[in-house]
Amino acid sequence: MTARPPLVRRIVRRIAPTLKLRSLRFRVLVAFALVALISAVAASGIAYWLTRTAVLERAQDSVLTEFRDNLGRVSANLPEKPDQADLGPAVDQMRESSFGYAVVLVGADGRPVASNSTRFPLERVPTKLQRMVQTADNNGGFHMYFQRIDIEGQPYLVGGTRVVPNGPTGYMFKSLKDEQADLNSLARYLIVGTLLALGAAAVVALFAARHILRPVRRLGHAARELGAGRLDTRLDVRGSDELADLSRTFNDAAEKLERSVAELRALESSSRRFVADVSHELRTPLAAMTAVSELLEEEADSLGEQGAPAARLVVAEIERLATLVEDLMEVSRFDAGTAALVADEVDITDLVTACLDARAWMDAVDLRAPRGILARVDPRRLDVMVSNLVGNALRHGGSPVTVEIHHEPRATVPGILAGPGEEDLVIEVSDTGPGIPEDVLPHVFDRFYKADSSRARSEGSGLGLSIVMENARIHGGTAFASNMPGGGAKFTLRLPLVPPELEEIIDPDEGVEDDGVHADLDAENAEYAEYADNVGPAEQVGPDLGGFGGIHSGRHDERGGGR
Repeated sequence: MTARPPLVRRIVRRIAPTLKLRSLRFRVLVAFALVALISAVAASGIAYWLTRTAVLERAQDSVLTEFRDNLGRVSANLPEKPDQADLGPAVDQMRESSFGYAVVLVGADGRPVASNSTRFPLERVPTKLQRMVQTADNNGGFHMYFQRIDIEGQPYLVGGTRVVPNGPTGYMFKSLKDEQADLNSLARYLIVGTLLALGAAAVVALFAARHILRPVRRLGHAARELGAGRLDTRLDVRGSDELADLSRTFNDAAEKLERSVAELRALESSSRRFVADVSHELRTPLAAMTAVSELLEEEADSLGEQGAPAARLVVAEIERLATLVEDLMEVSRFDAGTAALVADEVDITDLVTACLDARAWMDAVDLRAPRGILARVDPRRLDVMVSNLVGNALRHGGSPVTVEIHHEPRATVPGILAGPGEEDLVIEVSDTGPGIPEDVLPHVFDRFYKADSSRARSEGSGLGLSIVMENARIHGGTAFASNMPGGGAKFTLRLPLVPPELEEIIDPDEGVEDDGVHADLDAENAEYAEYADNVGPAEQVGPDLGGFGGIHSGRHDERGGGR
């Protein structure tokens, strides 16, 4: 049985979220604590000041009144000009006071001086106080003056007065040690009370913050659930305050969002269904048209000056239409999540060389690739990626085009976890053309994107680079475009030498119901898998995806948007 953690540790774990300096709970706690601290300090300070004033005034009033009375009695029994012998007994008589103060008597002319304690000579009396005591008012009378001072680290009350105009002047020293001790005890009690009030305020603040922030936490949890794709998340509305209004607003927004997403998913499903159906239905007439176009191409020279160009134009347009349908079928597979990765360990340099040689591009491409780079890839898909990138470079950048192949430590790809020691296959295709405009770079891999929107027609399908990106992702890699400092564009393809499992890479339709497209495409993937098992790696370079005779995948050569 696991022992429960100590009480202090459990309390720390309980309040740990509160210690986040930017959290709303921490700010509520600080606000409560500041209000409690200011209130407690203000109340304690006022209480201490009032108590101190009352204690000291009561003590000094009692002492000074008795001292004045005693001084008046002894002054009445002294001669007009008392000497040392007369002042000594008077001092002893005043010493018998119940307050126990020390007394110093000074004659009218400042001499002689008598004291009942050697610790308190006349020199201990502040000069300013002596001057005020010796000064008579306009009527010739004298008043009582006092001052609180520290003597040897102890608080004392020093007072002085003259009762009889020609009589002696008396000074008294009364220790305030007991009063100071009482005030110190009071200060300690007030500090303890302030701390207790602060602790109580913190506890109240924690409970208040928990009560106030509970709806906020529910709202945050619901927002995270909504962001995770659970669009049916709703909040329970309680009460009629501002938080309840916020919950109702959230529920309304979530309902509208769910409805909008449902509509968008229905439209997307309908679009997928439409694209898949159209592509599928066009395959049969295109196969017939392709066969006819082959005959037209063979007999074009015999059709005369007017028939030959028309025949070649028909052949070119049929090839273009076949390529477009082929691309649409491939895109449909990616959208439906049924794109299959038939991986095999191949020599990348041999595969790229075969791809370029099959399209007669060896003279226009500078291939810089060491032999012996082995990677586990889908040969057909890599052929599509390389042919699209090189074809775009030749079309938009012009010859010469440079293709560099190497491998390096694994780069970080969003959504893919790279282990230590893993390496990437890097294929860089660069040209010497004008480059790609900076505002176009983020969109070159988008479907049907065109840099010049006024161009209603282009030579490719507009899907080539998007297919490159999808094929890279299904391998667990990525592709990106950039401009070189000296001019020209560079497309970089990064693929892991050993691709991770397909289900760890993409799942584009997670949470989306089957729209009927998957079933049609699964059969085609099965046909391709059977085909790949029956041919060697060299024969898989540039196969006919759609069964359109000589129309190969290498014609996927549309740079999204062009330059």
